[in-house]
Amino acid sequence: MLSGKSILITGGTGSLGRALTETILKNWPDVKRLVIYSRDEQKQFQMSQDFPESLYPAIRYFIGDVRDLERMKRAFFDIDYVIHAAAMKHVHIAEYNPDECVKTNIGGAENVIKAALETSVSKVVALSTDKACAPVNLYGATKLTSDKLFIAANNIRGNKNIRFSVVRYGNVMGSNGSVIPFFLKKKAEKVLPITDPEMTRFNITLQGGVDMVIHALEKAWGGELFVPKIPSYRIMDVAKAIAPNCELRIDGIRPGEKIHEEMITTSDSFTTYDLDKYYIILPQIPSWDLGEFIIAFNAKLVPKGFYYSSGDNTEWETIESLRKLIKEHVDPNFHV
Repeated sequence: MLSGKSILITGGTGSLGRALTETILKNWPDVKRLVIYSRDEQKQFQMSQDFPESLYPAIRYFIGDVRDLERMKRAFFDIDYVIHAAAMKHVHIAEYNPDECVKTNIGGAENVIKAALETSVSKVVALSTDKACAPVNLYGATKLTSDKLFIAANNIRGNKNIRFSVVRYGNVMGSNGSVIPFFLKKKAEKVLPITDPEMTRFNITLQGGVDMVIHALEKAWGGELFVPKIPSYRIMDVAKAIAPNCELRIDGIRPGEKIHEEMITTSDSFTTYDLDKYYIILPQIPSWDLGEFIIAFNAKLVPKGFYYSSGDNTEWETIESLRKLIKEHVDPNFHV
């Protein structure tokens, strides 16, 4: 599916960008070009040690910021597919620096769309977050706005053969800044800070996130918002799985945090379809025939009032399953 294609990943030096890079180079060694677009030269230098151009002739490292439209147009030249992973994602930092978050997450999304429409790009997949669903913090609000921009971009493509879609998922296990690496580091101090003992989160592995993006690139008709069916975990179970003998200190939730996250609200249920492995929230006015879509994917409309929350999930990680996942996906040397 990616053979002979030119692909660009914004925020390509992040956790998901690196995992995407590894998967693409492994499964599609005949990819034409794979452009890693990001603004941090040190991270690009470090990534180039793991994926050197001498061993992977298709890879390119391109310094640039999603805030810079002209730079993006230059980077998008002769690109087929764009995966938009660049974002300011730390909730409390966004609360303290709101204007910077808006510039990157909303302005950056607008620039990706404009650059894609003005070049040869044919598919764009943008990464979202569970925090964009009924947002209570600025990060979530900017990502919801970004989602809306990408979905609506299908309405302004004219006769250009391009499709925009979005993938939304929960916490990526082991990603930079996430709770599991944080707890693993804090374990040595014998005290784990807990925001709220009732807190739950959705959980997805890096590879699960990569698989979703590849699925969207392959299957999207344009305007869909893909949501995976994934388990939840309780923050107390994460603490017990990593450091059962550590003291737990309750610090209270940080600005902009929720106790439970959602990925689909009851208001979304009217346009949400079950496609077996994923849910898909469709645009209210799709640019293609809904009946044909339902037949093509055997899509089933979810019940009215359906919602998808980490606190009311039907599938849960256990302490033992968390330990197994940590060893497999985060730290191979992990032990209790």
